[in-house]
Amino acid sequence: MSEKVPFYITESKRLCKENGMDPNVIASPKKFMTDKELRSKRKSYSEILSVVSYFSNKLLDSLKGTPLLIVISDSEGYLVDMVGDETIKSTVEQFGIKQGSLFTQQDTGTNVISLALQQRHPISLIGDNHYHKFLFEVACYGAAFHYTDEDNLLGSVCIMMPISFQNPLFLTMLSQVVDSIERELLLRKQNKKLNIMNQIMLSRTRNGIVITDEKGITTEFNDFAQKISNRSRKSVIGKRIFESDLTGDYFKRVIEFEEKFENEELKFINNNGEKVVCLFDAQPIYEDVKIVGAFGQFRDITDRYLIEEKYNYLAYHDDLTGLPNRRYIQKEIDLLIQTNKSGSETKLAILFLDLDRFKVINDTFGHSNGDILLAEVSKRLLGCLGRNDQLARMGGDEFIFLLKDFQDENYVIEIAECVLEEFKKPFTVNSNEFHTTVSIGIAIYRNNTITLEEFMIYADNAMYKAKSQGKNRYVVYTSDLLSNSIEELQLETDLRKALENNEFILHYQPQVCNKSEKIVGAEALIRWNHPKFGLIYPDKFIKIAEETGLITQIGEWVIEQACIQNKKWQDSGMKSIKIAVNLSAQQFFKRNLVGIVKKVLDHTGLDPEYLVLEITESMAMDFDYSLKVLRQLKNLGICISIDDFGTGYSSLSYLKKFPIDYLKIDRSFVKDMMEDHNDVNIVKAIITLAHNLRLEVIAEGVETKEQLNFLKKYQCDKIQGYLFSKPIPSEQFEQFYASLQKNKIIYM
Repeated sequence: MSEKVPFYITESKRLCKENGMDPNVIASPKKFMTDKELRSKRKSYSEILSVVSYFSNKLLDSLKGTPLLIVISDSEGYLVDMVGDETIKSTVEQFGIKQGSLFTQQDTGTNVISLALQQRHPISLIGDNHYHKFLFEVACYGAAFHYTDEDNLLGSVCIMMPISFQNPLFLTMLSQVVDSIERELLLRKQNKKLNIMNQIMLSRTRNGIVITDEKGITTEFNDFAQKISNRSRKSVIGKRIFESDLTGDYFKRVIEFEEKFENEELKFINNNGEKVVCLFDAQPIYEDVKIVGAFGQFRDITDRYLIEEKYNYLAYHDDLTGLPNRRYIQKEIDLLIQTNKSGSETKLAILFLDLDRFKVINDTFGHSNGDILLAEVSKRLLGCLGRNDQLARMGGDEFIFLLKDFQDENYVIEIAECVLEEFKKPFTVNSNEFHTTVSIGIAIYRNNTITLEEFMIYADNAMYKAKSQGKNRYVVYTSDLLSNSIEELQLETDLRKALENNEFILHYQPQVCNKSEKIVGAEALIRWNHPKFGLIYPDKFIKIAEETGLITQIGEWVIEQACIQNKKWQDSGMKSIKIAVNLSAQQFFKRNLVGIVKKVLDHTGLDPEYLVLEITESMAMDFDYSLKVLRQLKNLGICISIDDFGTGYSSLSYLKKFPIDYLKIDRSFVKDMMEDHNDVNIVKAIITLAHNLRLEVIAEGVETKEQLNFLKKYQCDKIQGYLFSKPIPSEQFEQFYASLQKNKIIYM
């Protein structure tokens, strides 16, 4: 259900209509200041502009990479400054939106500047909230600022951006910026009312005050200045300020060149060894026109700085254990892999750890005790770290060691054995004693051609091998992990004959509509019906297919068979559904991909709208090629899905420009989202992002009703996972589908 449009927008649009304004005709400002008037206005507004510009630039820096324009108006609606994206700026200037133009509802209709000046709270004006249609692709946020002591309206700060970048957080950020502006303006106003020596009670202020004579000799140095400079008043009074490592250069330029400084960010360590961050101002003191000294003040912004620092820290760290998180460690590993590919020979290994039976402990003793146990586990694991090693929490009960620059591979085994030894001792949580073990998968980097994803998969596979062998052990990844009994060479030989011998089959995993709980699609997943070893899953042979180049032929077979099967279902009277097929990287970058897909569609007679091709984020890194191919595929009428979203090369740029229909939330986020609030936030963010971009969201790997209820709550569009059905053969899928027509989904 869409949100109710605020009354002031409804009223504004009503007035536009009453005034006979045509929504299809661009409405531009009618009144402009002359150059002289604008210069005069900016001069009279100079102090206000300096404050507003400072915090506006802070906002721009924090949103670097987002195309937006910040416009500043006076209390009447005249634009006095514009900063931000030059493309947007040059575009709006064509419509008369420039410095000196006057914004009124009578001339420009429903606009964010006029409405912001009228309201007592920040506002948003997005899409068709505007009256004029040429603004429907624009999102605007605005807020007025005042002298808060007199409630005197001074002007407004407004943000404009393409609608695809809209986000409710911008309104919160703008509110914080305006609050900072008003506080700073009020401080400056109060300072002006008093004489330079009387405006501050030097002994009581929380600002550090330094005053010098015309030669730079310090004449006043209050308590707070002593605190943040680590120098006593006695050691400073009567001394030349120019000798100060902290502020000497600033004061020298003030006295010798009459320069002024505002909001210089300075960092100090106080006498207690605590970090202090201040904004520093300095200016000349005049008697008539003669400089008689210099005045400097420090304003403490430590709390705000530390909060920002904490937010940056949390983005790359786990708040439960304090360890680096998945995002951080994957970035570190990928950097080392890229360094090795460029010619370096850094030794590298990862240990992927998963606690054994942790879910039982969590379910039996509660999540709070489970969290305490995880914190205790992290402390023990830290004790196994070498000088060059790093430990991270991947989420849930999974941890990872990153080992580098070790002498030989025996060191890697020693770390694994150290970890196993640590788990022989019980853990004590709230007087309860817990015994748990750990399964470890080890991957040692030996191949400069592998990617981060492949490297992580190797360690993950080895970890699962350790679990399958009885847990409480480590397994080093080797190629023979592809199968216990099948040698890789034999698999490669057999794989070359598999297509010719018609040994591949497709299984189909239903995709269920979150609202209707009806099957609306399926993902086609390949299986190898080996004549000797039976059914083999793709994790055992896809890597070989990629290495031998067979993946392209296999991928083309999958597309054709999926289309044949879907058309067969339609012809039998089954309600039409979409079939999703994964594209491999080699297949995607093959030059005749579009022609092959078109040929299959023509041959099978399947309507293109019932075929979905899934690509991974890594394929989007070659932006120009990917954009060209996706557009050509889209022109055929098929749908495009981004698979495993959030685990690879995530970029708003490709999401905005690529012709995408669906985002698939990777199962790794779904798996732990009921236990890891970081994964919860990621899943919610992906759903919100996709819906803002008018994309549908599919969550894969859904296995529990709790996960389903969460995804329903946040309006995920489609669900795929073992909760409904594992991938099944076509005949079984038909039976499953038929039973669904009579009954609702029966959870597996």
